[in-house]
Amino acid sequence: MTSVRNRLLQLSGNKWLLFFITALVLAACSPKLQPVAPVKKTTEEPVKPKVADKPPVKPTEAKPLTITMILPLGLDHLKPGAKYTSPGLTKANMSVEYYQGFKLALDSLTAGGSNFKLRLYDSKDEASQSRSLGLNPNIKNSDLIVGPVFPDGMKAFTEVLATRSPVVSPLSPASPATINKSNLITVIPPLEYHGWGAAQYINNKLKPKKIFILRSGFSQEQDYVRGFKNATDSLSNRKVKVIIVTVSKGQLAGLIPQLSKKEENIFVVAATDQAFLAVTLRSLDTLNRHYPVTLFGHPSWEKFTFLKIDILQRLKTHITSANQIDYKSDASIEFVRVYHRIYHVEPTEFAIKGFDEGMYFGRQLIDNNFAALDKADFTGLHNNFHFVKKNGMGWVNTHVNVLMYANFELKQVE
Repeated sequence: MTSVRNRLLQLSGNKWLLFFITALVLAACSPKLQPVAPVKKTTEEPVKPKVADKPPVKPTEAKPLTITMILPLGLDHLKPGAKYTSPGLTKANMSVEYYQGFKLALDSLTAGGSNFKLRLYDSKDEASQSRSLGLNPNIKNSDLIVGPVFPDGMKAFTEVLATRSPVVSPLSPASPATINKSNLITVIPPLEYHGWGAAQYINNKLKPKKIFILRSGFSQEQDYVRGFKNATDSLSNRKVKVIIVTVSKGQLAGLIPQLSKKEENIFVVAATDQAFLAVTLRSLDTLNRHYPVTLFGHPSWEKFTFLKIDILQRLKTHITSANQIDYKSDASIEFVRVYHRIYHVEPTEFAIKGFDEGMYFGRQLIDNNFAALDKADFTGLHNNFHFVKKNGMGWVNTHVNVLMYANFELKQVE
């Protein structure tokens, strides 16, 4: 069975969210009952009970595996007179959606005979609250801890948490170097592994002699660029020349002597600044008329509506992604059907992530396999898991998909 222990205050205010969370927890706590068969009348003589030599041994129920989940529900905003801010409500909705997906996964594993106890805590998206939860003995003694979600909360939580139990960072791509705990598990690949994934694809498929990295000068690009260059140097034994250029106002003329008119010229742009991208991509599009260009961009480009898809297609633009859901697959169709039947809403991206992570980590708990996650690859609905152990930083999922703009949509090529 899966039981949920509610550690949250009974609050009122936002009636919809309060009703939703209350129904959610009650549904999770409701015991699963079997119908009792009716007693049949009989005219036979009652059989006298035989005295057993030894009392029968009662089978012991397996000890439940305890999972603690810490999410930014922000339930203080449901108090009379209080209300959610728009960002706070977004985080609360995300939390509920993730919880529902995770809970559905545990229920699926429970059907196979497993036994879980799921405890839910509200981090309030406050570092001080996360730190306080890190001192809670019930949390410390859990078999698995999921959350807090955001980097500041995770850092405050793990600084005071004295446990060897695995701690899952479920939704943040923040580098585990900022936490520096050997029992941390980072599920969403950090930016440097997107750079590594792009470099691996280029090395295996395109095999160029040189690669141009165009920088805007903003420090946010550093993790991607560092991961890309380190991967390229390692995979090619430093045989591929990596040329890093800081571009101003889209000026690319200085690169022309180094370009080829026959072979693909590989460009990497890890920038996310709208003004820089608008000018630089137009310049690359102009350059592409005489020098064939293949472009690799930042994973955030997938959500940027200001990028012109016709230019991206002409530049044969590739991006990496850790969140590629095939809603046409049989597994996705079945998940959506079951989720809608239980919760009466369509599953969001966070619900699907919750389900994947619940299935994966629930199985690792059952198998007691947290010492060998590198041997437990997983194909999920939203992404695959391939964990690598990093010294002092725990386990990191390094799997990313490579997508390419074609026919006015992104298609997976790796």
